Amino acid sequence: MGRAAEERDRGAPEHSRGGHAASLARRVPDLGALQLLLGVARLGSLGRAARELGISQPAASGRVRAMEAQLGVALVDRSPRGSRLTDAGALVTDWARRIVDAAEAFDAGAQALRDRRDSRLRVAASMTTAEYLLPGWLMALRDLHPETAVSLIAGNSQTVAARLLAGEADLGFVEGLAAPAGLDAAVVAHDRLVVVTGPGHPWARRRAPVTPAELAATRLVLREEGSGTRQVLDAALAEHGGPAPALMEFSSTTAVKSAAVGGAGPAVLSELAVGEELAAGRLVAVTVAEVRLSRDLRAVWPAGHRPAGPARDLLGLTRGGAGGRRRG
Repeated sequence: MGRAAEERDRGAPEHSRGGHAASLARRVPDLGALQLLLGVARLGSLGRAARELGISQPAASGRVRAMEAQLGVALVDRSPRGSRLTDAGALVTDWARRIVDAAEAFDAGAQALRDRRDSRLRVAASMTTAEYLLPGWLMALRDLHPETAVSLIAGNSQTVAARLLAGEADLGFVEGLAAPAGLDAAVVAHDRLVVVTGPGHPWARRRAPVTPAELAATRLVLREEGSGTRQVLDAALAEHGGPAPALMEFSSTTAVKSAAVGGAGPAVLSELAVGEELAAGRLVAVTVAEVRLSRDLRAVWPAGHRPAGPARDLLGLTRGGAGGRRRG
């Protein structure tokens, strides 16, 4: 900007510069006051207008006085026979009607946006949460939002993060050691990984715990790289050289579990996923010494964009314990 333009801007009155928008709120009455004035014009009584808006007559009188002081003109003449608008009041009422009509149109448009948002919910979840926790949460959500169409995308934690950052999901759930970059998170559950084998494997009959070095040296049936399960295992065995190359690698928890039940070899899975097989004896839990295999399950969403509508309510249900164990 040139010097002459700067001087013109400095010399301009406040209402013609950037302060104009900020000062409008001080110079223009609020919607409640304008609705009160319209009520007086329509009903011919300040008391009836106050009752229509659900406020006391003294409060209504105070609003009118404040509006008159704000505008610098008298708006209403009061008498024992009722209230009538002054000439200035009649003119202000015409302007007020346009503002209130515009506000009602604004409100209707905002409601339409909320209705469109609430008509669908796109959830992206890593496999353990998708298979063992989300069904209960989504059933509870249906009671709150029966008209909301819910779609679920299941994948590993990297896939969930990518969907959220691309705007292809409204809320996600991941299983790793920390929230992926670019996402805000809340812990919704705690989980523990367990080493399991089929009953015919030597580890199933072993009394002494498997050592970290043995676990790291053994080729296991594993989830794919990028999954939360794999991240936790890799971190737990990092000081022991990391896990050996996978015996088998699957992108599905169910496939890993089936391979272990079939006797392919030891597997590392969430305890949420193997409870039924352990109880039935189709799998055996193996004790491993001095290896931390616990993790947090997190709800995630794009940083700075707190979930709203059905996504917010689903997040609330996860914290209330619907469909899963109580979380800390």
